[in-house]
Amino acid sequence: MTSNIIPVEPFDYIVFGGAGDLALRKLLPALFHRRRDGQIPDGCRIVGVSRRGLSDTEYRTLARQALESYVDRELLDPAQVDGFLTMLSFVAADATSASGWDALAKTLKGREDNIRAFYLATAPELFAPICKNIAKAGLATRKSRVVIEKPIGSSLDSARKLNDDIAKTFDESQIFRIDHYLGKETVQNLMALRFANSLFEPQWNSAQIDHVQITVAETIGVGSRGPYYDKAGALRDMMQNHLLQLLCLVAMEPPDSMDPDSVRDEKLKILRSLKTIDAGNHDDLTVRGQYRAGASGDEGAVPAYLDEIEGGESRTETFVAVKAEIETWRWAGVPFYLRTGKRLAERLSEIVVAFRSIPHSIFDGTAGRIRSNKLVIRLQPDEGVKLFLMVKDPGPGGMRLRYVPLDMSFAHTFKQRNPDAYERLLMDVIRGNATLFMRRDEVEAAWAWIDPILNGWANTRQKPQGYTAGTWGPSTAIALIERDGRTWYEDSF
Repeated sequence: MTSNIIPVEPFDYIVFGGAGDLALRKLLPALFHRRRDGQIPDGCRIVGVSRRGLSDTEYRTLARQALESYVDRELLDPAQVDGFLTMLSFVAADATSASGWDALAKTLKGREDNIRAFYLATAPELFAPICKNIAKAGLATRKSRVVIEKPIGSSLDSARKLNDDIAKTFDESQIFRIDHYLGKETVQNLMALRFANSLFEPQWNSAQIDHVQITVAETIGVGSRGPYYDKAGALRDMMQNHLLQLLCLVAMEPPDSMDPDSVRDEKLKILRSLKTIDAGNHDDLTVRGQYRAGASGDEGAVPAYLDEIEGGESRTETFVAVKAEIETWRWAGVPFYLRTGKRLAERLSEIVVAFRSIPHSIFDGTAGRIRSNKLVIRLQPDEGVKLFLMVKDPGPGGMRLRYVPLDMSFAHTFKQRNPDAYERLLMDVIRGNATLFMRRDEVEAAWAWIDPILNGWANTRQKPQGYTAGTWGPSTAIALIERDGRTWYEDSF
């Protein structure tokens, strides 16, 4: 089975931070794949921009090295690589001054009819200055878009200010706030499972669903992100965006259509329906932890968080678990257990929808324990969907029940390369399709829910609970769910 590839309109992608890690590791390989698959037509250009002084030839050499590092070797056809590299050029410009902007304007002159996408793969504090200089240099056209990465602020007030600053240059319809989790194939399949199958949507409510778990776990530590991470922590870095977006897609009402605003309107309703967690109840509904020295994956022995940051003292959480509730008719009484952290036992991102147990069993005790059905949606590392059911164990000798999955692995089912999330999202920017991007009011509604949790933690002055690297976090995270008579799903996929 092959995908139907529809070429996009001619464009110029201007990547600020074009020689940085995100551009070299994700953006350029994603654009190469889209070019290789025929989605990017001739005449398109990619312009890298940063303070670093590089010639076009030096930038293309850097890009070639990135492709060799991050693209499977069998996909690196020399002619395809050379053709892609001819699209690249480089301009040295300073985000915070007038230096280099005339050169960028000269590079783009005469191409105003092309779609012009500015990708800000830079530190967040440069978003506003870059947008201001784009306006000052006259580079924003009617067919322009701007793409910004998280974090979008560190609180509701700072997010509002950043949104206000960007809005001085770009209309809301031109602003694409990217969350790469929403570009993952399995996240898209969640929409298909819910709204294209009569099997699930009638069951998608509090009468049939017992609870939902969303886990985004990493085995890595903070690495080079220490200075940023120590100011952010797991709640800001992951919960405010990735996990809440996944929660919205699980919980939202069916939109009128796949029109971007129809989808985002329903996500916004969920964010505004989240029960407040603040100083009065955060002890019962949240857990925060910080990893200690231990063992993690292939790395073996790893240091504690405090040994990886400057100063050796910090109250920043590297793990957070939350019991969230949505105060709507559909979800009343259904807890959503969210957890994310670094240096955990396994790298995975998944959604578990646990259905209610059957009300009565007709089988005697020799048949075995009957377990409730679960729908497990794995985003990474092995994207796929499993529906766990009770079936009869084959063979004679009476009725014996077994708990088994109906398994759909995308790699095995579709037998094709699974595109990276950035490939879809980068092309959606060019198409002007904002369905998978966050609208301003979504971002601010998420912060409005997160801020009271942060304030409650700040008022207690308690340190995060320690957990050994390579485990599933503090023991209180287990207690958070088990005191409700439930347990975290940690079976092998």
